[in-house]
Amino acid sequence: MARRIDVTGTGGVRLAAWEFGDPPKIDPAGSGPARDVPDGSPGVLLLHGLMGRASHWASTARWLSGRYRAVALDQRGHGRSDKPSQGSFTRDAYVDDAEAALEQLGLAPVVLIGHAMGALTAWQLAAKRPDLVRGLIICDMRASALGAASQREWDQWFKSWPLPFATLADVRKWFGEDDPWVERPNPARGEFYAEVMAESPDGWRPVFDPEQMLRSRETWVYDAHWEELAQVRCPALVVRGLDGELGRAEAQEMVRVLPRGQYAEVADAGHLVHYDQPEAWRAAIEPFLDALASD
Repeated sequence: MARRIDVTGTGGVRLAAWEFGDPPKIDPAGSGPARDVPDGSPGVLLLHGLMGRASHWASTARWLSGRYRAVALDQRGHGRSDKPSQGSFTRDAYVDDAEAALEQLGLAPVVLIGHAMGALTAWQLAAKRPDLVRGLIICDMRASALGAASQREWDQWFKSWPLPFATLADVRKWFGEDDPWVERPNPARGEFYAEVMAESPDGWRPVFDPEQMLRSRETWVYDAHWEELAQVRCPALVVRGLDGELGRAEAQEMVRVLPRGQYAEVADAGHLVHYDQPEAWRAAIEPFLDALASD
């Protein structure tokens, strides 16, 4: 069962953090009954991508909870966190929120795991506060600028959504099959978007405001982020789906730029790596986490 913890982000924005697994247990003497790991046990903070929510990390958080205190955050404008109509959706706001959350939760020094926008937030925080971060996993996020054309495409894509959806089955079908951006049927993608819908009087609509998502996105798409990657001092793993948005050449260049970078890829996975292939995703990141634990 998920446990919600309210934390306060920058500007007083209320953020919902979630634990999806039981607290990790250890046996201090090597025999006998296990006991709860104290608050100082290794921490993991999981950051979803644009339009995502903490529950997208539920399966990852559950298996991590055997050895870490794993917490997933609903970032501002997402999930159960505040969506202030006049709030800030800048890069600084997202990074400062993550920093505030891990300090209030007592997770530092933390392993940051981020997908897409959440990965950018993670490496920007690692560059800003190296004292708080002991390891970083970047999942399918590009460091290069995407440009104005990309932002226009997203604006048009949001407008193409046939809202409201009559049922969740319609959500799954449209995002998994009918969406023009889908190259071949992808049930995992349909499930991913069903997770971010809520029932309203006229049908199913997203829990986020698409305009706020565009405002969030416009704060990073016009700029490259290589300089911040170069400032990350902790061990960092770059993971890409073989059919994802992050190409192999760019991923390997990111690894080269990172002072302590490593590389992994997941076959038969698109952009939603941890959702498309959860077992292969685990296999890709577990050796990195094992090495961190032995340092």
